[in-house]
Amino acid sequence: MREGCGRSSAPLGCSVPARLKPLLSGPLSATRPWGGSGKAACHLRAPPCSRGLPIRMRIPASSRADWRKRSSVCKGAESIKGKAKLRLRECDVGDKFSHLPLRKASVLLPLLLRDGALCLLLTVRSMQLRRSPGEVCFPGGKREEIDKDEIDTALREAKEEVGLQPEKVEVICRLVPGIDKMNHLVTPVVGFIEDTFQASPNPDEVSDVFVVPLEYFLKPLNYVALPYKNKGYLSWMHCFTYDDHEHKKSFKIWGLTAHFAVFLAIVIFRTKPTFEVHYDLDNLITSAENDFLNLYASISERKKSSL
Repeated sequence: MREGCGRSSAPLGCSVPARLKPLLSGPLSATRPWGGSGKAACHLRAPPCSRGLPIRMRIPASSRADWRKRSSVCKGAESIKGKAKLRLRECDVGDKFSHLPLRKASVLLPLLLRDGALCLLLTVRSMQLRRSPGEVCFPGGKREEIDKDEIDTALREAKEEVGLQPEKVEVICRLVPGIDKMNHLVTPVVGFIEDTFQASPNPDEVSDVFVVPLEYFLKPLNYVALPYKNKGYLSWMHCFTYDDHEHKKSFKIWGLTAHFAVFLAIVIFRTKPTFEVHYDLDNLITSAENDFLNLYASISERKKSSL
């Protein structure tokens, strides 16, 4: 018998005190008011396994309602995450493009739930940095010798930049890579992080951290397509302006960061955005890989012609 139960409890096989017998009489599924007054604030139920054991108070209706609500929210969150994970795994390219002779880099696309909606965590590069100061990007950077693969690079950089511990990331997949303006092969690594994650930005690298609802990259309030020329190759870039009303800030999200965010949103929601994209939703991975390979081929040709 658990210490502290006192005289009001009786072990199995022992007689039940007379003052408790009225509570255990009648059908086991019946509930009876404490003391038999019929006006008790709480009732007791004696399940089949509780004969002779301490009587437990029933959970008040308000508490049961709260529990059901929380349970429903948890189930809803798991359902949202579960569907997203299934669709992401269908689009996992693994190390398919790792053999390409380009310098390697990786970024982590951290997903989390806020107010029941999937969101992306993004950072603002420190103004102290020599390259792209003040620009919005995902946690990430160049591959180092200690990194086993693209996933290692993304997790290491996320820890260095925002204090995200690698073991707190549920890595789901690697999506089709991109090529940045320095001709790095940049692999987007997608992972779920804790919904309550609080960033600890490294001030030498990151000046701000914020989250954006993933669906914003399909139905933006402020969007333009910008012409972009890289070593003679002309293309169009997504450019979003996101207003964070809670913190009264606006963020410009463009370039490869916007490209990855849009593709991620299409993969998960399987919906075309309100602006033009060149992906075929019926053959999403094939069309994305073809776009990437065409870009890679054009860069390779320009390199050859410049020799």
